[in-house]
Amino acid sequence: MTTLESIKETVKRELPAWLESDPAFREAILGLTANLYSRREETNDWFHQTLDEMRRERERQDALWRKNDERLERERVANQVELAALHEESLALGKRIDRSIGALGARWGLRSEKAFRDALAGILEKTFDVEVLNVSEYDDAGEVFGRPDQIEIDVIIKNGLLILCELKSSIDKAGMSIFEHKARFYERHHQRQANRLIVISPMIDSRAQDVARRLGIETYGEPEEVSG
Repeated sequence: MTTLESIKETVKRELPAWLESDPAFREAILGLTANLYSRREETNDWFHQTLDEMRRERERQDALWRKNDERLERERVANQVELAALHEESLALGKRIDRSIGALGARWGLRSEKAFRDALAGILEKTFDVEVLNVSEYDDAGEVFGRPDQIEIDVIIKNGLLILCELKSSIDKAGMSIFEHKARFYERHHQRQANRLIVISPMIDSRAQDVARRLGIETYGEPEEVSG
């Protein structure tokens, strides 16, 4: 080993002890290497400078948003009279349309709900390889609605499991409770307890969600979301 290499090895081996035991030597070494590394003070200055720039940019953006909001408010006030007139015209037109097609709209609504139910059932059958049976039974004792009426509920039976479903375009708090009554009606009349109660609807009212949680009903926005 050459003399230079021997010196390097000695420095590598002894340098930590020298730095710890000799403050003057340590300062000299730090002075020689200062240009290779950022000092803590410089790093802190850069960090605070960056924060200040971000803060100023945020304030600038807030000012722009305030100016834009003020402009929009001025435009809204300026157009208020015109918008009010248009609103009145729209209301009048809506009333005329309602009077003209009210009966037709009601009948179409029933058909569209059935079409929506059939579409959801089709997706369930294709996705999970099941058959969705639409069971219709007459409740002559009025157990569900408090009066005799026809009761419809969707049923899935696979691998020994009984799943009762409600497939609707929208459902509210009352609709969720009615589904639970229909499910219990089915269980009593068929003397079998359902393994799962499921509601699938893209529009479930928040109060209906509360009822579902309390009654142990699973809710899904799309058929593909159904687990298990």
